[in-house]
Amino acid sequence: MTSRDEVLITTTELASLIAGDAPVTVLDVRWRLDRPDGRDDYETGHIPGAVYVDLETELSDHSVTGRGRHPLPSGDSLQAAARRWGLNDGVPVVIYDDWNRAGSARAWWVLTAAGVTGARILDGGLSAWVAAGEELVKGAESPADGDVTLAHTDLYKGALATLTAEEVATFTDSGVLVDARAPERFRGEVEPVDPVAGHIPGAGNAPSTATLGDDGTFRDADELRELFASAGADGSAPVGVYCGSGVTAAVDLVALKITGVDAALFPGSWSQWSSDAANPVATGPA
Repeated sequence: MTSRDEVLITTTELASLIAGDAPVTVLDVRWRLDRPDGRDDYETGHIPGAVYVDLETELSDHSVTGRGRHPLPSGDSLQAAARRWGLNDGVPVVIYDDWNRAGSARAWWVLTAAGVTGARILDGGLSAWVAAGEELVKGAESPADGDVTLAHTDLYKGALATLTAEEVATFTDSGVLVDARAPERFRGEVEPVDPVAGHIPGAGNAPSTATLGDDGTFRDADELRELFASAGADGSAPVGVYCGSGVTAAVDLVALKITGVDAALFPGSWSQWSSDAANPVATGPA
């Protein structure tokens, strides 16, 4: 199995799983920066058997302060949610979204950090499923409760590496920090969400949208290596990734995984860093 196959699944493979006798859990994570609640879109049409997952309330914990706009959920609350979704130990999990792989990448990262193994993202998202002529169904699914048991209750110290703001401050002394936001936000020309524009000093820019082709599938490994090398991440040093609030950074982390690179997430990302006036801010190109 290649690194790509470890994190992605094609529409053909998913359709075969759904049609087969073995169980599979499908999660629909519709989320956009300008439309965070995707339930109405889900109920209008979703992949058969898919359960809706709310990124804002189930893949984030907004009761946590000082850790950015999308703090990671606790393991206990995530386990309860995962059982509501019907997750069972040993059953494959497939995740999809309808916008730039942001929702599915966040869910993949969160579940993997919690200790769920074998979760994969539908390459190309919902549009790839539709383009392949596969069926959509309306309404909502009500699966039986699952029995999954998560190995990690603190996702900041879970199965995947994370960085604190204090670690980020010195990370570029020996590592490479990658900013997954749009170039104009990285350069500080615009900032539509957070109160301060710019980027963390020393970071390079590899926009999460640049990891995808025109059809919404992830680019091949060689193209991705070239993209990250342009941001300074050529695999010769440890890599950390951030974005606005820790969501789209997960897309870059998936893309890096395809190239065989395991990188750390700064979960609070720019929203946490820029909220502390003592932290330095850079503008312009890297």
